[in-house]
Amino acid sequence: MQEQVNNPLHGKRLDTIITYLVDYYGWEELGQRIAIRCFNENPSIKSSLTFLRKTPWAREKVEQLYVKTLGKK
Repeated sequence: MQEQVNNPLHGKRLDTIITYLVDYYGWEELGQRIAIRCFNENPSIKSSLTFLRKTPWAREKVEQLYVKTLGKK
């Protein structure tokens, strides 16, 4: 079994990640950094969760930005 100790995504829920990024960047900048409709048109946590759960490539971009953002602290 592989250890997840160094994985910053381990145990993080998608809604927690989105909330963190929105608090850090705001919807407008988040939509500029990751150009997906759920961040740019009537953005909400709920609509973002729905889209990201169905769209692996977009979820990966969000997760990558989260890890990158954590590294800035």
